[in-house]
Amino acid sequence: MTTRVKKAAAKTASHNGKPAPAAEANPTIGEYLIRRLQDYGLEHVFGIPGDFVLGFYSMLEESPIDVVGMTREDNAGYAADAYARVNGLSAVCITYCVGGLSVCNSIAGAYAEKSPVIVISGAPGVDERRSNPMLHHRVGAFSTQREVFEKITVASAALEDPLTAFREIDRCLEAAVRYKRPVYLELPRDRVMARCPYPHTPQTDRVKSDKGALDEALAEASKLIAAAKKPVIMAGVEMHRFRLSDDLLRFAEKHSLPVAATLLGKSVVSEKHPLFVGIYEGGMGREDVQKYVEESDCIIVLGAFLTDIDLGIYTANLNPGRMIFATADELRISHHHYHNVLITDFVKGLAKQDFRTVKRPLLPRPKSEGRKFVLKPDDPVTTERLFLRINQMLAANMVVVADVGDCLFGAADLQIYQATEFLSPAYYTSMGFAIPASIGAQTANGKLRPLVLVGDGAFQMTCLELSTAVRRDYNPIVVVLNNKGYTTERFIQDGKFNDILNWNYHRMSDLLGAGWGFEVHTEGELDQSLKAALAHEDAFSLLNVHLDPYDTSPALKRLGKSLAKRV
Repeated sequence: MTTRVKKAAAKTASHNGKPAPAAEANPTIGEYLIRRLQDYGLEHVFGIPGDFVLGFYSMLEESPIDVVGMTREDNAGYAADAYARVNGLSAVCITYCVGGLSVCNSIAGAYAEKSPVIVISGAPGVDERRSNPMLHHRVGAFSTQREVFEKITVASAALEDPLTAFREIDRCLEAAVRYKRPVYLELPRDRVMARCPYPHTPQTDRVKSDKGALDEALAEASKLIAAAKKPVIMAGVEMHRFRLSDDLLRFAEKHSLPVAATLLGKSVVSEKHPLFVGIYEGGMGREDVQKYVEESDCIIVLGAFLTDIDLGIYTANLNPGRMIFATADELRISHHHYHNVLITDFVKGLAKQDFRTVKRPLLPRPKSEGRKFVLKPDDPVTTERLFLRINQMLAANMVVVADVGDCLFGAADLQIYQATEFLSPAYYTSMGFAIPASIGAQTANGKLRPLVLVGDGAFQMTCLELSTAVRRDYNPIVVVLNNKGYTTERFIQDGKFNDILNWNYHRMSDLLGAGWGFEVHTEGELDQSLKAALAHEDAFSLLNVHLDPYDTSPALKRLGKSLAKRV
């Protein structure tokens, strides 16, 4: 492990939801914002400087917070998103409009998938706006960028008035933690050093569940689960976001309840656990898992977004009348709706319930036949065999970061350990996520080594963020699925528009002056390259794995078969 990674591992913080009060009297707006970021456990901020935010950047540099400079603003957003998924909260700092509007896509993804990112943007000074000058970076009115971010954040504020700025900072940071979604703070450059004219103490509002509604919901849920002959838990991404994985597992173990996970919620529990039945994704998933879940007489959905991806492009068949559905936004038991019940209270309450359950049927298990990787050195690499070999090398110190496309669908069949994170934009599905997200993940927890699975199309979008990995002595293992274009799109509709230029991806190390690159055509070359990459801990390793343009993962083949039946 490199020196910087060891340092990051030693400094890793986890937000515990109990920020310490600020101590220094009469700080500036910039000082107060930095202090509150630290109160919430943030040790890093991602971003790119620009003239409208340089004053605040100088304060960040002088603070204990480590500023992680990225190559593009959207990449900074992806990195912050991944950092929040691992750490619990993150921040990205950019300049006005050219920076802020560039980061919109990655923040939209964080909003869609409930990843709490604090967006801090510089802005023209309040005083210099008075004559309505045509300042550079401006688009339309001075408020344009803020109005855009209001659509993709859960709270926003322009810190223009020292009288209200501190309260606005408190409000937005608390909203990010409560709702697990991005917030937006706009800091004019002439207000960074402005001071509040009176002492301010941080305020936090503690929201509580309606006790009557909570008790009634727990009673009804317990009655349904106790009477069910074949109940199953479907665990989703909010178990990650609200740090409820341990409570979920206690509930499942106490009553011997089988657990399936959605693709976005993958790794919410150990996939080695005896109660884990697999990833449910409709027709894309294993047939035995799909059958087990859909035949259940009580599906306990906890923190899951039932998106078209999680439902296998609508090949799923779930009956809402047999469902307990609990998310941060909704609690529904069969057709009964409960309001003002926090998901944290409901899941923790379920773990405390005492009720007898009937004897349960045997759980589905993946067939061992054909699932073990036995090396065929001279055979060309196929997508299915690639993922079998990757599955063999997974360890508890790895974080799997999957980009969009067949690399994501193939990764669904990987067996993830409890200590291993799995990160992907499995709902918003924005290509280019994985490389910058690996920077965010390794920054958040230096003990985790990223294993990046990325298609060649997505790689070409954000690959130069590997220069940040070099600069920070990070050591991701990057597997490029090189099928000469957009294979998932070919699966939907073929055409020349799906073709891209075939790069010498393994030569990235020559361009960046660091790292190792491997060109892989056969299974023997794949095996040797992965072993060498694992042993090389001082910098990144990149495998350029050549695949047939029309070869697909087992998950994509299963989806095609399922859709064919319906058609």
